[in-house]
Amino acid sequence: MTDLNFENVIYEKRGRIGIVTINRPERMNAIDPLTSQELHTAWCDFRDDDDLWVGILTGAGERAFSAGNDLVAMSAAQQGGLNAVSAAYSRAPFGGITRNFECWKPMIAAVNGYCLAGGLEMALACDIRIAAEQATFGLPEVTRAIIAGAGGTQRLPRLIPFGLALELLLTGGKFDAQWAFRYGLVNHVVPADQVMPKAIAIAEAICENGPLAVRLAKEAAYRGRSLTVEEGLQFENEQSRKVLVSEDAREGPLAFAQKRKPAYKGK
Repeated sequence: MTDLNFENVIYEKRGRIGIVTINRPERMNAIDPLTSQELHTAWCDFRDDDDLWVGILTGAGERAFSAGNDLVAMSAAQQGGLNAVSAAYSRAPFGGITRNFECWKPMIAAVNGYCLAGGLEMALACDIRIAAEQATFGLPEVTRAIIAGAGGTQRLPRLIPFGLALELLLTGGKFDAQWAFRYGLVNHVVPADQVMPKAIAIAEAICENGPLAVRLAKEAAYRGRSLTVEEGLQFENEQSRKVLVSEDAREGPLAFAQKRKPAYKGK
């Protein structure tokens, strides 16, 4: 498989794992329209590549995962008026994944530093989050007279207690990795040099499992949040019936019976 490289993004394929790196360390990996477009292209390729089973998102350098929207680029676009802003920012979802992007493959955010505003919103759009001990989080948009408009107002209150989410959304306050871990926003807090190894280890553990089952389980969990328990159980049953007819569902029990490692194919 060939790695794909862009101007502001590095996209690597390592076995079953796709790694997407925001590569603007001189700008704290801030997201301008071009970077959003490149991220969207990379993530669509990951979604559609049958050989890739798990994705990881991170930022280049040691200082930042992403500081969010590139306000310098945004200010420049604003000089051309509302139409110029709309044109610049309408070509792709912010960060490539924060809206209008559906992917049932697992996605992991490896947060290696500042994770602010749109940076946090990209991390929230992932399924599992690993944070460096010195990582700093926040949605400070209101301090610039704008709102967290790339999913922050919707995803954050679904992940942490509602009152805490509101406080952060309305004050623009920041919080550290231990606070994020305490309230379940991140899954693990590790030393900075262990962020990517931890993310890769989790990705590899997921890749040991039947990929169709993993994707259907993810879809059932997300869709179930908007359903009643009974509706969710019905949807879960439908997902279970789908996977039971797959080759992988036959391979799993057979490998167990034969005392060998299963060879899943995603079929």
